[in-house]
Amino acid sequence: MELKKVIVIGCPGAGKSTFSRKLSAKTNLPLYYLDMIWHRPDRTVIGRVEFDKRLSEIIEKDNWILDGNYARTLPMRLAKCDTVFFFDLPLEECIAGVKSRLGKERVDMPWTENELDSEFLQWITNFPRDIVPEINRYLEQFDKSVIRFHSRAEADRFISSL
Repeated sequence: MELKKVIVIGCPGAGKSTFSRKLSAKTNLPLYYLDMIWHRPDRTVIGRVEFDKRLSEIIEKDNWILDGNYARTLPMRLAKCDTVFFFDLPLEECIAGVKSRLGKERVDMPWTENELDSEFLQWITNFPRDIVPEINRYLEQFDKSVIRFHSRAEADRFISSL
């Protein structure tokens, strides 16, 4: 399997960014965090037009890892990628993952989250019902290599196999 243009998607807290960093280190592919493009340090966002412009510039490059969901832009990314890593972990593990990073500085987010916002928690809770079916519909439309992880251990084994 040749990895050149990779998408890493899944519920917040599943381990996408940690996996993406490990994958980038193993493959030397440049890593782009969609949250770092969308969010500004002052907790505002850049807006869809600017986001889409920046994303378009990245996906025209020869190689990349794109870490993040942003389902609205999934067709645009699926059209250009060769491989999708989908973190399809149990909801409880994702919530625990989000809670474990509270108060910690992260390279994939322009600020430190100190508490779990109730709106964000609700979005995570609804992710399996609302977002996973949408992701699956998009994945069915594109003939791409999709590797689905059901645990962080599976993801770690994949990295070790490279």
